[in-house]
Amino acid sequence: MLKKLFGKSEPELKESEVRVVIPEEEFGVLEWKEEDLPCIGVLNSALKDFEPKKIFSWHLSVIIDYEELIDNGMPSQEERDIVDPFCDKLDEEIKAGGNALFLIRETWNGTRRMVWRVYDPEIADAHLKYILEHHRYPRQFDYHMEQDVDWEQAKWYFNQIKT
Repeated sequence: MLKKLFGKSEPELKESEVRVVIPEEEFGVLEWKEEDLPCIGVLNSALKDFEPKKIFSWHLSVIIDYEELIDNGMPSQEERDIVDPFCDKLDEEIKAGGNALFLIRETWNGTRRMVWRVYDPEIADAHLKYILEHHRYPRQFDYHMEQDVDWEQAKWYFNQIKT
């Protein structure tokens, strides 16, 4: 219509965009006891003050079952040599294209738990289903993802950071 009236074309409407600067990961070690067993966590503390949190509104948790354990439910060095490379590769794949932010890795009671904050849950879900369907994992694992816009599930970890 503007073109007819003034010889100009209408400006294109753009979908609203938000520019997000993903902080460089900074790691801190957390140690606590749960059910009288030690838990060791490696937290990406750079996310404590990250904004806008609502962009990464999905909480993805992957739990891997260790097979060879030593004292207090902790994995043996041989077991870590098997599981750690898988965890490193999985972290890289889940974060690919800026779709996720690594939050924490926990080792407790014969398990390794890895948690990310995810932008597009369908991408992460499809990738994890592919890994499971094609048996591309060294140990049994399961995952759970749910929307958590206010990062309620991450608050406890951030409250442990000593500033």
